[in-house]
Amino acid sequence: MQPKRLGLERDVLHGRINFPVCLAPMVGLTHVAFRLLVRSYLPAGARTLWPTEMLNSRRVPTENLETTPETMRSSEESELVPQILANEPVPILKSVARLEAWGASAIDVNMGCPVKKALSHNYGVALMGDATYAADVVRMTVRASGLPVSVKLRAGKQNDEPYLIRFVQGLEEAGASWIALHPRTAEQMRRGSADWSQIRRVRESLSIPVVGNGDVQTCEDALELLSFTGCDLAMVGRALTARPWLLWQVGESLGWPAPPGREGERAPRTPLEEGAEYGHALLRLAGLMRLYFREDQGLRKFRFFARTGGPWLAFGHQLYAETTNARSYSELEDRVGRFFLQGQEMAGRTELRQ
Repeated sequence: MQPKRLGLERDVLHGRINFPVCLAPMVGLTHVAFRLLVRSYLPAGARTLWPTEMLNSRRVPTENLETTPETMRSSEESELVPQILANEPVPILKSVARLEAWGASAIDVNMGCPVKKALSHNYGVALMGDATYAADVVRMTVRASGLPVSVKLRAGKQNDEPYLIRFVQGLEEAGASWIALHPRTAEQMRRGSADWSQIRRVRESLSIPVVGNGDVQTCEDALELLSFTGCDLAMVGRALTARPWLLWQVGESLGWPAPPGREGERAPRTPLEEGAEYGHALLRLAGLMRLYFREDQGLRKFRFFARTGGPWLAFGHQLYAETTNARSYSELEDRVGRFFLQGQEMAGRTELRQ
């Protein structure tokens, strides 16, 4: 059966992207091990965007990109889109040159991070306070690179929709290849609800693709976001730490084949099926972390991962407690394996906003 694709009306990365769901960049989470885990659930033949963690353009020029945890990558990864905090021409120029050589397929400029450390340097969502300067930052990045340049942003500090429309139109005029919008204000952080109607109006106001982000926790949420807003891709954040097979579920719903190695299987759907798959996914993640991170690094990252995705699991707090007591990869794998010997159930949604 031919896949029922939600076709991208306007090409991203020269038409190489053909799947309508992608992973969101997340500090401490969107590292190589997690990307590879999520990628293992991508339907056969599907291609989508793969972000890095947030990178500081003042550090990238001097870092060892092969050994720095935030920029470690696998040789099998493609469509990588590193995200940078940036606002000055020289760091942008040097960072882009290094990331191009590293294997980036595009460069994403962060205009959505609301944390104080970023704001104090006029990074992240602080750039949304000055539409002219924000457009200049995009222009600097486009001039520095032969790669597509995207921007991830929020609703802004003002929650002023006419301003938001003017702002994104300025980014398009400056050369942005696509926009990703998380429609919450900086002050909201992850509280309240994402206003998907803003994604729809931004999509209607631009001729470049728009990626929608916010409040996607299930396959049904992703499909509803795509349908309601008309956006080109649905970007999913923390829910993928609990449900990385969401890409498989979406693909199955649209007629895509199963992921490579899972031929003949159906995506997990029931609470018990998803709970069992979560256990398998955690063990695969631990194995991937062994390949890329020192034991102390990997254990810290695994604990953070379990704490992030745990709220979707009925006894996620107990699982997290088990991970905090592990002192080695072997002990971690043993504790996780024993925890899932008893059937575990996963909730469709939590009160934890994405």
